[in-house]
Amino acid sequence: MKYGKTMMALAIGMSLILGGCGKMNISDNNTETESKTPNNKEESNVRLENYVRVQDYTGEGYKLENGEKTDKIAKTHRKEIDQAVKDFFLKNYKTKVIVHNAVGNVDGATVFVESVGEPHFHAYAIIPIDTKNKKIMSENVWSQEGQIEDAIATGIYAMIFDEEFKKLDQYVGSFVKEHPVVGRRIEAVNNTDTGGFSTPYYYTTSKGELCDFLFDKYMENPKRSNEEWKTLFDKKSLDPKDQIITIEFFMAEKDTEPDPAVLNQLVADIEKGDGIPPGAYSVLLNDNTLDKTTGINSKDSTLERAYPNFIIKK
Repeated sequence: MKYGKTMMALAIGMSLILGGCGKMNISDNNTETESKTPNNKEESNVRLENYVRVQDYTGEGYKLENGEKTDKIAKTHRKEIDQAVKDFFLKNYKTKVIVHNAVGNVDGATVFVESVGEPHFHAYAIIPIDTKNKKIMSENVWSQEGQIEDAIATGIYAMIFDEEFKKLDQYVGSFVKEHPVVGRRIEAVNNTDTGGFSTPYYYTTSKGELCDFLFDKYMENPKRSNEEWKTLFDKKSLDPKDQIITIEFFMAEKDTEPDPAVLNQLVADIEKGDGIPPGAYSVLLNDNTLDKTTGINSKDSTLERAYPNFIIKK
């Protein structure tokens, strides 16, 4: 569920009453070197107070709207929350998970998890809290429709194209060594990310028939191996627009604006890259910071090649 920087904020703001989702936010910036000036300087300055260096951010300070009261209750009842969410994933999705973080929202807590083993993915669930009686409603755990299904599908996609994702990992790793950029810390990924198959340098989403097919087959048999998934899946029928892969970097140095030359090089490399996973690619380049309360960088200075101008790899 992510097309780019913009689809991130949309989902985060939306279900994290509803919790808040992962990273979906359609951008209206159609060129990789364009940036925009904030319309309201005062509002921008208030927002900037929350920004910290990406190298320092582990997820501490992440918060959801009107979640102060429930956050305190969630911290007190963390063991109960962890067990309820683990049971929810095992019962409804046949999947064991690790619980990394629980953050209060207006009516409960949003709980960030990572799957155990393969398919590997990050997701979230929401557990209601009775604030009057300070009670965790363990039997009513839920999640936004389609969010976990998407996350599972991305993990399976990574199993099917495991060699291609290894090449992508090698590429982004070498890009970081050769350019003044960094990714997020793995702690930040674990504590704030709901974006399916994710790494410090990129995140993915499956949609449409691809997502439906992979999830349905997973529920039939969640223990398939990589080779079994490769045999089951018809790669020729894949529409690459159904698999979105967003690469996101941050400038390595403090007080450094995103460099158009770096983004243009990244775009060129992805466009000609052989052997990387098929899909619709977006690329984002931020300055050195992100908002500690949301876990993302939503500054207008961010450079991107994103929706609707995906880089399509078949």
